[in-house]
Amino acid sequence: MKQLIISLLVFFIAQSVFSQKIEKRLTELNIVLPKVQPPIASYVNAVRTGNLIFLSGKGPTGADGKFITGKVGVDMSLEEGKAAARNTGLNLLAALKAEIGELDKVKRIVKVLGMVNCPSDFTQQPQVINGFSDLMVEVFGDKGRHARSAVGVGSLPANMAVEIEMIVEVE
Repeated sequence: MKQLIISLLVFFIAQSVFSQKIEKRLTELNIVLPKVQPPIASYVNAVRTGNLIFLSGKGPTGADGKFITGKVGVDMSLEEGKAAARNTGLNLLAALKAEIGELDKVKRIVKVLGMVNCPSDFTQQPQVINGFSDLMVEVFGDKGRHARSAVGVGSLPANMAVEIEMIVEVE
């Protein structure tokens, strides 16, 4: 019995030490997750079914909490659009953490849909959404690699520059 208790204590201490892996990684990358954006209509930020989390579409926000807006390729450059997609990734990670408690529970980023607010002749949507995808790999390593669609749209809610939704497998 004593050995069982010692084993359990060692297990829980190890879990505690290892459970901070992603938080440590965020600190190393100088990433501070923003405040979670509330839904802007009649929906929730995330729905869990089994071991999958479906995250609603999020957009990029500035320091003032307002959406970063405009059409990529008209109002902002490709690089600004890519930065907006990365920013959106931070907003999605904040929503994910609020849903599951700690990001170390993530087994894998499964599927991503990235929508870019752009004119009809803009064709660099994949490069814009790479701002998001690159962030997921920076934070999660190979667990951050995902299936993805990147599409251009004529408009997005509140004129957001990008909107991204994702599906995540968790423990």
